[in-house]
Amino acid sequence: MDITIADEQDDPLPSLNLEGLARTALEAEDLPDSTQVSIALVDPARMADLNIEYMGKHGPTDVLSFPIEDFSAPPVPDLDGPPLLLGDVVICPSVVGDNAAAAAVAFEDEMALMVVHGILHLLGHDHVTDAEAELMEQREREILAMVGRERP
Repeated sequence: MDITIADEQDDPLPSLNLEGLARTALEAEDLPDSTQVSIALVDPARMADLNIEYMGKHGPTDVLSFPIEDFSAPPVPDLDGPPLLLGDVVICPSVVGDNAAAAAVAFEDEMALMVVHGILHLLGHDHVTDAEAELMEQREREILAMVGRERP
């Protein structure tokens, strides 16, 4: 799997093994080894720009996902086909830190949730309805448990 992590902040994060977490999430979804995804860590100003441009919402948010493929159904691995380009997950650690503090949870747990949450969005999961939210949250709990974390 090709997982690219780009820390574009002025004050980069210490290593949190986001690549390993992303790999676990992708493997849990039975994606082929040729799967490619990128995760960018950005500052609040950049996240606010992306949020207004793509979501029509003001201010920074914790995570945005930009899928390349439309996964209205789970992807079927094609081991002999071209690489599966999932898309990009953009995370704002500053907002994640604020959310973690407000919820009294560890920053590392909240960051782990954002990685898994973003990847699940790339795969077509959503939380618009209560039923969708419960399914997505359950899958987040399952994947986070694989790396010894709980969903905050």
